[in-house]
Amino acid sequence: MKTIDIFEKLVTFDTTSANPNLDLIEWCAGLIKDAGGAVTLIPDETGKKANLYATIGPQGRAGVMLSGHTDVVPVAGQNWTKPPFELTLEDDKYFGRGTCDMKGFVAAALAAGLDATTKKLNTPMHLAFSYDEEIGCIGVRSLVDMLADAPFKPAFCIVGEPTSMQVAVGHKGKMAAKAVMIGREGHSALAPMAVNAIYMAVDFINVLREIQDRLAREGAQDDDYSVPYTTLHVGKINAGVALNIVPNRCEVLFEIRSLNEDNPDALMEEIRTRADEIVARYQEVAPEVAIEIERTPNTYPGLATPEEAEVVQFVKSLLGANDTMKVAFGTEGGLFSQKVGIPTVVCGPGSMEQGHKPDEFVSVDQLAKCDAMLANLVARLEEGVAC
Repeated sequence: MKTIDIFEKLVTFDTTSANPNLDLIEWCAGLIKDAGGAVTLIPDETGKKANLYATIGPQGRAGVMLSGHTDVVPVAGQNWTKPPFELTLEDDKYFGRGTCDMKGFVAAALAAGLDATTKKLNTPMHLAFSYDEEIGCIGVRSLVDMLADAPFKPAFCIVGEPTSMQVAVGHKGKMAAKAVMIGREGHSALAPMAVNAIYMAVDFINVLREIQDRLAREGAQDDDYSVPYTTLHVGKINAGVALNIVPNRCEVLFEIRSLNEDNPDALMEEIRTRADEIVARYQEVAPEVAIEIERTPNTYPGLATPEEAEVVQFVKSLLGANDTMKVAFGTEGGLFSQKVGIPTVVCGPGSMEQGHKPDEFVSVDQLAKCDAMLANLVARLEEGVAC
């Protein structure tokens, strides 16, 4: 099958992260199995979602892995002018949810894999398709665990997130957390006798802003990123029952997106220490107050592949490119690199400027460049690259 035929089918699956992805995964698995590839499915605990790991070519060798996620972000509340779950070609652009992020690459990888089954490969190709990437690289972790325990691991990995077909060697890591402020409720007419959990949250958020300002002024800097320093961000606050009740609980969701040079664990310890100082002030009124901080699962490490690494030179050779870049968004690449030891780069069609928006698209030209890169990969695997 050609990339466009697969692409058209993949977009019809509504794999918004809240939905199952199993129909899409089983459809892909069927194509690979029918062509003679070896397929392993790794289901989640519900049995409604799964990762796919496939090997095409000789078993028992390292090979090259192409990685992509199958889930997409929601379309609710967005003003689409094209049907989001149909592939629409207009003005040399393919429109639809996930076209850019990242079913275009998944389609191209699957088409390359099917083409590879017709060749006599001397080095294997591996396909790794995951779920729940959009909510923090959650689903891929069972696949990471499987690879970590495998006797043979891929020598290289290409994560196909949209980079406009440039080789990306780095992205920041992400640590997500929830802080719960425990205050003391009371009647709003007697507010000074209570402890307002929202006020505690304001103090806590001000601490995050102070640390952020310091990092921007004095922290590590990497000008390869559009935001060259580690960032702290508050994304959600939940508190209050009624206007005339002093709230006794407030939840704050926040994150740290860290450069490789900064230690997010050390930053979290600083945040905990500053939170204890806030608590001590309020305990003069109510000894039971507290700030409880816990990390949430949607946390992943950064990617920092050296420019001189063999995987970088290899993918450059597939593209005929000389330059590299770093991307602002996160990927499963950091997990493959740090948890499994697979040298990894990010390279895929389209720009993330189109991702997560209404009328998301990838251009015909970008998809063609991806096909060309993967055709070169198949040819190299047929020759027998040393991995």
